[in-house]
Amino acid sequence: MVQPGEPMRPAQPSTAARPDLDWSQVRETLLMLNLAVAQIEVALKESSGSVEVLTDSFTGMYGNLMALVEAAHTLPDSPVKQSIEAAGAAVSERMQQAIVAFQFYDRLSQRLSHVCRSLDELSGIVSDPARLYNPFSWHALQQKIRSRYTMEEERLMFDKLLESGDVRAALDQYLLARQEQGGKSGEDVELF
Repeated sequence: MVQPGEPMRPAQPSTAARPDLDWSQVRETLLMLNLAVAQIEVALKESSGSVEVLTDSFTGMYGNLMALVEAAHTLPDSPVKQSIEAAGAAVSERMQQAIVAFQFYDRLSQRLSHVCRSLDELSGIVSDPARLYNPFSWHALQQKIRSRYTMEEERLMFDKLLESGDVRAALDQYLLARQEQGGKSGEDVELF
């Protein structure tokens, strides 16, 4: 009971664990969306430091390896020189593959960041009754999400999902577009 002069504390909102007449599936949905966002953001933060260390290490090792290979080029021809150059070429190729893998991680991080922003914006619509029932708000959100996609295959997947409502069909569309492109994304290695 509140005593005179004591400020009133807002009542705790109703939850699935403590339902009352104010319970709302919309509020529960928002809580679950926010939990998903928090989990993705924590995973991204925890992994980004490790990946930065790995990227810096591989970049430094690659530079050192190239210096060794260049130094080996100045040696007189011998089996040892050939062995050093062959080993350097093999290690260089493996390091480039690792650097490509880091680039894929970077893409994954970007995609998950986009998912977080999209879920946050979705929560904004769902929590606002004026926007929740407004098809223009939903269309604007969809266009905003689509505009974040940098690859044509992603836009095709998005369009297929909106057209069919079928996640499997949208994923199949994405994979087909990637196959038709021939996996070009992994061909260009950009060293950091």
